Amino acid sequence: MEQLDLSETEWRRRLTPEQYHVLREAGTERAFAGKYNDNKADGIYHCAACELELFDSADKYDSGSGWPSFTRPIAPDAVTDHSDTSHGMTRVETRCARCDSHLGHVFPDGPPPTGTRYCMNSVSLDFQPRR
Repeated sequence: MEQLDLSETEWRRRLTPEQYHVLREAGTERAFAGKYNDNKADGIYHCAACELELFDSADKYDSGSGWPSFTRPIAPDAVTDHSDTSHGMTRVETRCARCDSHLGHVFPDGPPPTGTRYCMNSVSLDFQPRR
């Protein structure tokens, strides 16, 4: 996959301050505050920074966590996982495979068939209804 590598100045120009904080500084939006937490429409969730297709609404479920949750990415190579030891805990951070933007975290407590919960920030996603 071709990588998108922009300067921090260019990222700041392209993204809102909230998007920049989450996508480029690994921030987190407040629980239950994101626009896609309760979205039940049929479509595809893209990276808000580079528009790579990341998650299909068919794999979205209500985890009760307050963030949009998915059982799997749209393709195995759409996201990358990284060790995150911030905030005094060990988690697995999920980033966009094209632009390396922070999306959220993945946990091993999701429903079948995968048992995984990709817990994403709404601000890191751009939803496009299926045509």
